[in-house]
Amino acid sequence: MAEHDTDVADVIVVGFGAAGACAAIEAAEAGADVLVVDRFSGGGATAVSGGVLYAGGGTAQQVAAGVQDTAAAMHAYLEREAGDVVSPETLRRFCAGSPEMIRWLEGNGVPFEGSLCPDKTSYPNNDYYLYYSGSECSGEFREVTPPAARGHRVRGKGTSGALLFTRLAESARRSGVRVLPQTDAARLLTGPDGSVTGLVVRTLRHAPSWVRTAHRLLGRYSAKPGLYVPAMRKALHRRALLLERRYAREVTLTARRGVVLSAGGFIANRELVREHAPAYRGGLALGTSADDGSGMRLGVEAGGATAELDRISAWRFLSPPSAFLGGILVDARGRRIIDESRYGAAVGEAMISRHGGKGWLLVDDTIVRQARRSARKQSQWFQWLQVLYLLGRGRVRAATLREVADAAGIDAAGLAETVGLYNAAALSGTPDPMGKPAEFVRALRTGPYSLIDLSIRPNLGYPCPMITLGGLVVDEETGSVRAASGAPIAGLYAAGRTAVGICSRSYVSGLSLADCVFSGRRAGRHAATVSLRKREKEAQ
Repeated sequence: MAEHDTDVADVIVVGFGAAGACAAIEAAEAGADVLVVDRFSGGGATAVSGGVLYAGGGTAQQVAAGVQDTAAAMHAYLEREAGDVVSPETLRRFCAGSPEMIRWLEGNGVPFEGSLCPDKTSYPNNDYYLYYSGSECSGEFREVTPPAARGHRVRGKGTSGALLFTRLAESARRSGVRVLPQTDAARLLTGPDGSVTGLVVRTLRHAPSWVRTAHRLLGRYSAKPGLYVPAMRKALHRRALLLERRYAREVTLTARRGVVLSAGGFIANRELVREHAPAYRGGLALGTSADDGSGMRLGVEAGGATAELDRISAWRFLSPPSAFLGGILVDARGRRIIDESRYGAAVGEAMISRHGGKGWLLVDDTIVRQARRSARKQSQWFQWLQVLYLLGRGRVRAATLREVADAAGIDAAGLAETVGLYNAAALSGTPDPMGKPAEFVRALRTGPYSLIDLSIRPNLGYPCPMITLGGLVVDEETGSVRAASGAPIAGLYAAGRTAVGICSRSYVSGLSLADCVFSGRRAGRHAATVSLRKREKEAQ
């Protein structure tokens, strides 16, 4: 029989990314003794993200940048994006609390800045930290509410998700949160009444120091640069698993008040992805190898219900450079796919769900020249490398539309008709057939023409990042995991991408991290206080 150690805490958090850190901080501030366990050393998908939080309603950064916004305007936009994945009350609460969320993060050491990016982009360069991170500028949404920049990027060079996690982790430790890294949650423990009372983990806590060091390095490098090289990630993760199997010891952890599951999504679990969303293949799994659905599995084994498992966000960004927004995205028949100013996840979904994952961006020589002049200035290093690929190996060009269509293997007659309609609207000043706003419309008349292949397939030159959006169904007031009957499972909570949340139907940049903060704080607060009040009442 395996030797068991026993650790006790009021609240145990499984997964130490943004959601887990926020849950731990809130629980600790509510007076709970908090223990966090993490498969590796913390950070998760948060640390490899862009560090963008979707926030509005008049944040200090919006005010500093002269951006006019209200909670009602933010709600009107997100209502169209999110649909009914959460209740209207929850969405309104999220929007109304948005400025306070940013202030709370700042109070925990996370820096922001109100420098507004002047270009429509998927991610701003290091000069800007506030931008239009969704489809706010697109024609469909301007009919609902005036556009407002709500992408709040954590102020740090490069992709700043690592800085976001570092500051939250530091704040959690200052609050007295204990962290047990290199620990894999195996199964939940329940009492006679079905309530969750703890969990069994396998940990390297007692392993030789060289094992812990090797495991930590394998976890770090499989996250980055392994994120960009799937074969490297797989090889490094396999070595980490060997260390776990040989040296990990089983430990029982007791939770006096509750367990919060915040272990990320399941994009690294290809079997689950194939089962629930088979069309989403050939993408880059955005996260870590620990985003394997293990947190969701724990909840399901305890009787938890799941939803939105078929919802995966696949990103096909057309900018930077912003000049590319003047082109038109077409399918194999030469027909327009979508308003090119839409957010990259909307573009990716349209390509996958209606066009077999295939698409080409048609641009003329004028746009190519503009792109070459502006791309480096508008881009982060990884975006610049992608532009070099797209303008190099990723495109074919020819003097005429027919010749370029033949070179790309798409229908020349269909392309000619599509370009005719697009140019007629552009030259006459009439609305674009797909609703693209006038500031992004450019008549395509200057040869040679280029067709840039944006098709979704395994491609290091232009990968398609993907994340899962569904998870455990939770009570929207408390974050408690719900059973299939709808009843909450006592002592069990979920947050972040382990749970269904505000971004689980439709994603825009920053909405997942914002939901991690929103749902993480909710789960941590209720795990620490609601269960405590219940037990105090029972003891009277």
